[in-house]
Order: sequence, then C-alpha cells, then structure tokens
Amino acid sequence: MTAYEELSRKFKRLHALGEAAGLLSWDMSTVMPSGGAEARTEQLATLDVVCHEILTDASLDELFDQASAEAKGLSPWAQANLTEMRRRWLHATAVDSDLVEALSKACKRCELIWREARPKADFAAVLPSLKEVLNLTRQEAAAKAERLDCSLYDALLDAYEPGGSSAHIDAVFADLADFLPGFLEQVMAQQAAKPAPMPLPGPFPRERQEALGRKMMAAVGFDFDHGRLDVSLHPFCGGVPDDVRITTRYDEDDFMTALMGVLHETGHAMYERGLPRDWRLQPVGEARGMAMHESQSLMVEMQACRSAEFVAFLAPLARDAFGGQGAAWEAENLLRHYNKVAPGFIRVDADEVTYPAHVILRYRLEKALIAGEMELEALPDAWNRGMQDLLGITPPDDRLGCLQDIHWYDGAWGYFPTYTLGAMTAAQLFAAAKQALPEIPAALGQGDFSPLMGWLREHVHGQASSASGEAILEQATGEPLNPEVFKEHLKARYLA
Repeated sequence: MTAYEELSRKFKRLHALGEAAGLLSWDMSTVMPSGGAEARTEQLATLDVVCHEILTDASLDELFDQASAEAKGLSPWAQANLTEMRRRWLHATAVDSDLVEALSKACKRCELIWREARPKADFAAVLPSLKEVLNLTRQEAAAKAERLDCSLYDALLDAYEPGGSSAHIDAVFADLADFLPGFLEQVMAQQAAKPAPMPLPGPFPRERQEALGRKMMAAVGFDFDHGRLDVSLHPFCGGVPDDVRITTRYDEDDFMTALMGVLHETGHAMYERGLPRDWRLQPVGEARGMAMHESQSLMVEMQACRSAEFVAFLAPLARDAFGGQGAAWEAENLLRHYNKVAPGFIRVDADEVTYPAHVILRYRLEKALIAGEMELEALPDAWNRGMQDLLGITPPDDRLGCLQDIHWYDGAWGYFPTYTLGAMTAAQLFAAAKQALPEIPAALGQGDFSPLMGWLREHVHGQASSASGEAILEQATGEPLNPEVFKEHLKARYLA
C-alpha cells in the first residue's frame, strides 16, 4: 500500500465518523427529547476527539512526506485530494485534543441554552456560556493562525472558505455597503409608486404548506429516497450525500417564508447529491467551501424560484394548495410579494436587497469579537446600532437582534461572510448558465429544473473540491468573482 493509499484509508474512516456526527446533530436539532442533551453532548464531543486523534496521529507526518514524493504519479483528482488532506491535517495538528473536546462540549451546551434563551429574548441567560465558547474559539484561532501564518479571523474563515481572506472580503463588503443604501432608496421609492401587493388571506395550515414544499422540492429534483424534510428551530440542510436532511419552520399566517426556506435548503441538498460518487468519503469529493454551497442554495431560491417564469408555474399550485381565489393568487401578485423589498430584523426572512446588510453587520461584529476589540456584553447594543446604521431600524429585543442566529452559539465563527459571497457567486453562475443554455428560463416556467441542474452538475457539483472555489467559478463563468454582476442582477430585478 502506498503512502497516498494509506492516507486515503484513514480519511475515509474519518469522513464516515464525521457523517455519523452530522446525523446525530440533525437528530439533536429535530426529534431528540430534551432529556437526551447531556448524553448527546458527550457523544458528539467524543466523536470530535476521535476524529482529531486520527488527524493528529504521529504517523501522518511521515505519510504526507512520502505521499508528496509520490504525487507526480497521481491523477489530478488524487493530487487535489492530497492537497485537501494536508489542509485539514494542518488545521487539526494546530489544536490539541483537550481544546477540541472543551470547545465541542462548550458549543453543544451553549446551543442548548440558546434554544431556551432565544424565545425569551434573554441574552443574559446565554452570555456566560457564549463567553466560554468565544474564549475557546479565540484559543483555537490563535493556534491555527500561528500554524497557517494568517490572522486570527482568517484562520477561522479558512475552515468554511478555504483560501478566503478577510482583506478581500473587506473590500467587497465596503463596495456593497457603499452601493446598497442608495440602491435601497431607489427600490423603495419605485415600490411606493406602484400598488401594494394584494394580501393573501390565511391561515395556511402546516400540513398543506408541507405538501406544497414537497411538490416544489420534487420539481427541483430532490430524491426522497435519499433525503427527508423535517422541522427545526433554525432551518438547515445536513446529513450526508446519500441521506440529505432538510429542515424548515412554519408560520400558518405566511406560507411564503417556509416555502422559500425549503427551496433554499433544497439547493444545498442538490449540491450534496451531485458531488462525484467516485470520490465519496474523501476530502476532494466534498463541497468546495461554504460560499459555493450558499451559491447553490441561493441559485435555487433567489435566482430561479423568484423569477417571473417560476412564479408563473408556482401560482396555480399555491392557489390550489390553499383553496385561494381571485386576483391575489395570480402570478403577478405573488411575484410582487416575493420580490417585495423592506428592511426587517430577521436575516433568514430578508429580501435579496437588504440581506447583504445583515451579513455585513455580523461579519464586522464577529471580527471585532475575535480580535478582542469588543466584549460580549456590548454585543446587543452594537448589534442594534449596526442595524440602525445599515438598515435604519432598531430591534425591539434581542430575540429579533443578536439572539436570532444559531451560528455563534454553536461555534460557527467565520461563517457569515460566505452567505453574501454565495449570493454574488449565484448571480454570476446563473448568468453564465442562461448564456450557455437560453432555454433555462422557459424550462423553469414549466417547473423543469433539469437544464439548470444539468449545467450545475457539470460546472459546479461534479467539480467538488478538485480546485479552488475561485478557479471553479472562473472556469464556469469566464472570470473570477465580479461584484458588478450581482449589482446588475439586482438592478434588473428591482428597478426594471
């Protein structure tokens, strides 16, 4: 057995353990009884430690040296796999197992407290456990930054967006922050000059919302033999490529939020299902970072499913699902609802124009917290000031403010910028797909996602982590990330 083959064997085992942990986490967020929390925390922490021990085994150092000497004889995909293995190994060997275990347990405890604190808008209740998470996260960032020779924040970012840099994000976000206020003002003025969308009378029973959501998932191409839809406090897509788990949350006064949430998570699921089977359980066979992952969810939700063509397909199905009647259920009115722009408090409910402001705020705050430039006690006030500055609104309580997202409470620091990077990537990919296949919009009008998904399978899903996200994007679209494409998309949709 060659050194590369031995490394592949070890990483296959590692990947399988990670998948098991992912399904345990899904269970924890959906159906686990509250009394199982302590046992589940211990189980997940143990799996984290076992995975860390595999990655930090002393034999890997020599195996990587030997495999590097063999690299010229490897296929391009195997060479890319070796690069991904090494990157993960560098991350793991920077942090000792005691810190891994402590951070895992702290995150699970904090997340459970957050689930109780969020509905009560009680930031004080979760503050002590969040302090512990932040302290341990700073320790992790310091250890990785030294090993990777980068800033604290970039060391955390690299886990979600390999090769990403806060310097690049700062420039992109500064440009967006300059563009968005004036653009938002234009959009709001144009909307005000037109008739308001006609209201859609509810209620919308949960079981009917779920049935419509499942029908739309099937239209996108979701395979229910390899996945399922459930309910959780915070919508997400988890599981494994052969068993994808989607969750959403329902509001019987508003079916649109849950439906678009389901379609968003279906985009994530389609990416997972489209990853190359030949490289399952190897690092190169995984998704290429969270910006690309978010681009796939936003491709479905924002680019495709809020298009005039798709809404024309959806309108009669939604009307029939809820027994609707009259002009309010016509496609034109539904489209006005879906493309309505209004500053709001909740990120996951935000429209396409105001959403980047939510991400920019979180990015700035988490950078300051990781750098020690701000203390956690100041977070609620800093959050509220940021919302006022960026969107002109102030949350009335912390449930609608700094408690709304799960990310910091379960340890996902460095994740937030990937949402807006993903939105820009989605716009660029969708434009390239339509240029290559002009029939895509008409197909969406028939509920047929196969042309779009076929293009994505070839240019994104099937590439997995065989190259950098930037390289995959440039190969698919002919240029690196270009924020102007996203701006032009917004102008075409909201100022036309």
